[in-house]
Amino acid sequence: MENIITVSNLKKSFKKHEVLKGVSFAIPRGTIFALLGSNGAGKTTCVRILSTLAKADGGEATICGHDVFKQADNVRSVISLTGQYAAVDEVLTGRENLYLVGDLRHLPDSHKQADELLATIGLEEAANKRVATYSGGMRRRLDIAMSLMGKPEVIFLDEPTTGLDPQNRLAMWDMIANLAKNGTTIFLTTQYLEEAEYLADNIAILHEGTIIAEGTPEELKEILPKGEAVIEVDKAQVSEVKKILENSGIAVKNITQNQPSLEDVFLTLIGEKKND
Repeated sequence: MENIITVSNLKKSFKKHEVLKGVSFAIPRGTIFALLGSNGAGKTTCVRILSTLAKADGGEATICGHDVFKQADNVRSVISLTGQYAAVDEVLTGRENLYLVGDLRHLPDSHKQADELLATIGLEEAANKRVATYSGGMRRRLDIAMSLMGKPEVIFLDEPTTGLDPQNRLAMWDMIANLAKNGTTIFLTTQYLEEAEYLADNIAILHEGTIIAEGTPEELKEILPKGEAVIEVDKAQVSEVKKILENSGIAVKNITQNQPSLEDVFLTLIGEKKND
């Protein structure tokens, strides 16, 4: 598949503190890429550099064939960014927020796009209500819809479900998955391991400024040894399991090999780095 984002040896320091120490990865078009890491790992710094909001100290990066450092205007024309906090105008209605973005971007069919997005994110009934009356989940959905005005090829979602309750988080996951199905490339940063596992086609684990592991969720799980073996026996035998095992006379119905979770992989890799 064609890589829509390429990053090579990306570096960034704040005074003497190295935040990114040579980060490299590539993202195929139409996929969901999750950058996973603890607080302070450098996830937001990476997003800010790639979205042209911050300068890098070194390295190379391209988005849709445009050089992030030399062709910032071209990059901004094909991307959109949703930060950690919803950037919506509470005085305006949901529809007016979308119209405003459309006008600022000089979109010829902004009102049509806005109405389509309101239907997509399930805010048709609340479209003419002031955003001040919206719940956190509704504001977050509107925030992402505002980022989608103009149909960008790449959307950066920086911890999009932070602060949402489980129900709204699941709704947001479905929305993000549908965006990718429709061809949008998603760059997602998150601290939620289950979020990365549920959504991402590929995951990179960022720790102390470097990528320490990268691959599909399944490939990352292969890093660790298989989990414990579960032996299933008839209920009538449960009370005698120990005795029967000792005598080697048990009839085993099934043996299941449990796979490590993504959380196991993440915590193990982080722990190994700390021990080193």
